[in-house]
Amino acid sequence: MRALALALALLAAAATLSEEQKIDALIQAVADLRGAVFIRNGSEYDAKAAADHLRLKREKAGSRVKTADDFIRLCGSTSSMSGLPYQIRWPDGRTETSEAFLRARLAELEGR
Repeated sequence: MRALALALALLAAAATLSEEQKIDALIQAVADLRGAVFIRNGSEYDAKAAADHLRLKREKAGSRVKTADDFIRLCGSTSSMSGLPYQIRWPDGRTETSEAFLRARLAELEGR
């Protein structure tokens, strides 16, 4: 029963998040990762540096970013310099794109 109540509370909270709050939560999800390495243009960065970079890209994107989907597409997926996708290498050696990670987190935030 408790798990169901928690799930319903999370769904209700997700339904009330603004797009700005969703973007903030996505950046925080990146900042909170421990042991992951972020690969951008062939260089490796820790979670804090990756989150800082996403914040900078969001700021530079300005009014082009209106939704969390815009943020993922325009700021969180690929390098605007090289066009290469951002990657996350997990402690177990697996690699996934930052886009896949961010889209999964967004789906959780939106209760999908």
